[in-house]
Amino acid sequence: MYAWPASEVPALPGTGRDLRIHDTATGGPLTLAPGPVARIYVCGITPYDATHLGHAATYNAFDLVQRVWLDTKRQVHYVQNVTDIDDPLLERAIRDGEDWTRLAERETALFREDMTALRMLPPQHYIGAVESIPGIVPLVERLRDAGAAYEIDGDFYFSVEADPHFGEVSHLDAEAMRLLSAERGGDPDRPGKKNPVDPMLWMAAREGEPSWDGGSLGPGRPGWHIECVAIALDHLGMGFDVQGGGSDLVFPHHEMGASHAQALTGEHPFAQAYVHAGMVALNGEKMSKSKGNLVFVSTLRREGVDPAAIRLALLSHHYRADWEWTDQVLQEAAARLARWRAAVSRPDGPSADALVEEIRTALSDDLDAPQALLAIDRWAERQHTDGGTDEGAPGLVSRAVDALLGVAL
Repeated sequence: MYAWPASEVPALPGTGRDLRIHDTATGGPLTLAPGPVARIYVCGITPYDATHLGHAATYNAFDLVQRVWLDTKRQVHYVQNVTDIDDPLLERAIRDGEDWTRLAERETALFREDMTALRMLPPQHYIGAVESIPGIVPLVERLRDAGAAYEIDGDFYFSVEADPHFGEVSHLDAEAMRLLSAERGGDPDRPGKKNPVDPMLWMAAREGEPSWDGGSLGPGRPGWHIECVAIALDHLGMGFDVQGGGSDLVFPHHEMGASHAQALTGEHPFAQAYVHAGMVALNGEKMSKSKGNLVFVSTLRREGVDPAAIRLALLSHHYRADWEWTDQVLQEAAARLARWRAAVSRPDGPSADALVEEIRTALSDDLDAPQALLAIDRWAERQHTDGGTDEGAPGLVSRAVDALLGVAL
């Protein structure tokens, strides 16, 4: 599977700062110090509806992570998956009377268009679940042979007891895990399970549903969590720098993925930091497909909204915060974009050297984009009221906003 084209990231004078970020597993800040190549895995979409603003907010957060690392003169090895086979995709295809593969291809293509428009840096490896099945099957077989997986009526489950570190990502109690498992695709009440939250690794073929060769497992298709583990281990290995996604992935997805990998390798941790973006709401409720209260990036673009304004609206909220999308949020972002573009359109202005460092400082402190935006607001206000004589300032501001925030002025 291919990703989307990369926008050029301008080079800035000087060097950025190492990123201090909130780690879900420890519940506190962690200063990341990757080697020359920083490694990040971000969980991708299930392509039956793309791309709502909750998606966009999440990918915007991890785009900032990449940009901070690039500013430190590191390379970034970024991997993202596409869950192009799963129950919700099949259910949507049946509802709409459409072939599931065509639905997945169309929505994935739309996602690429949205990411391109929003200037999100693409992953080096953009991998679908279906194309990963030949690598998933041997992992499930290894877990089974090691006694970390067991069978119920042809389905294979992972035993969470196989990982002594299980629970160290989410720190939830057993009842909270059981409730979230039921809410988020698990089957805690299925008879025969060793632990109610044990997740499925391999689902035996069901009549009328697609299936693939599972070797000694029999025909079927993979579970959700093992998909990401197979892709991450193949392309990044254990101990990569950041596992990212929305806060709704903390449990079960990231908890289970960590345990799968740790049971497979005997190593810990799966990722150095678990980083999660907040949820976006509409009309007081979390934006989600199940609630049907989605605002799509593609719809806004068709209505003529500048993608840079959409991105500024996302940046105006801290990535870990839960917040609500409103018309006012978008209007304020469009007005800010207009002020900034007017400010950098002048031939000279106030010195911008200090501004670049302010942006760097804000982003290195747990991706504090709202503070970075306020710093640029102050420079733009000085440009509009006092002006300046630095001929290079407007160009430097434009490059800094593009390089560090992904907004083209």
